[in-house]
Amino acid sequence: MVKLNKIYTRTGDDGTTGLVTGERRPKSDLRIEAFGTVDELNSTIGMARLYVGDMKELDAMLSRIQNDCFDLGADLATPEMEEKPEWDPLRIVDAQVERLEAEIDQLNGDLEPLKSFILPGGSPLAAHLHLARAVCRRAERLTVAAAAVEELNPSAIRYINRLSDFLFVAARWSNDKGRTEVLWVPGKNR
Repeated sequence: MVKLNKIYTRTGDDGTTGLVTGERRPKSDLRIEAFGTVDELNSTIGMARLYVGDMKELDAMLSRIQNDCFDLGADLATPEMEEKPEWDPLRIVDAQVERLEAEIDQLNGDLEPLKSFILPGGSPLAAHLHLARAVCRRAERLTVAAAAVEELNPSAIRYINRLSDFLFVAARWSNDKGRTEVLWVPGKNR
C-alpha cells in the first residue's frame, strides 16, 4: 500500500533520486531516465484517453496499460539485489506481454495491411496515441541503454517494445479502423 502524505522531501535537491532499494542515483542516470520517461508515457496515454469517446473496449485496454506503466516504472526503479529482499520486487511478467500481443492482434484484425507509411494524426485520439508511441519509443531506447550497463528484467524490455507496437496499431484503429489515416506520399512536396 502506498501512502504519500508529504509530497516534497528535499532529498532530491542535490540532483539525486531514490530507487526502491533506497540507493540514491543522479537524476540523469539511465535507469532514472527510463522510468521517468515511462511516467511521461503514462501521462501521454492519459491525455489520449480524453478522446476515446464511446470506444469502451479500447479505453479498457488503455486503462490496463496505464496500470502496467506503473508496474514497469516500479520494475525499472528496483535494481537486482545480491541478497533476496524481505519483499517481492514488482516485476513485469510475460503474461502482461502476451496480453498486449493478443490486444494488438485483436485491433489489427480490423485493419487492412499497410501499403504506405502513415503520418501521425487523423483524429485527435489517433494523434495522441501516435505521440504516446513516440514517447514509448524513447522510453524503450533509454531502457535498452540502461540494460547495456546493468541487469534489467528482460520481460520489461519486451513489454515496452510491444507497447509501442500496440500504440501504433491502436492509433490506426482509432482512425475509423484505418479508413481515415493520412498516408505518407514520398517526395510529394518537391
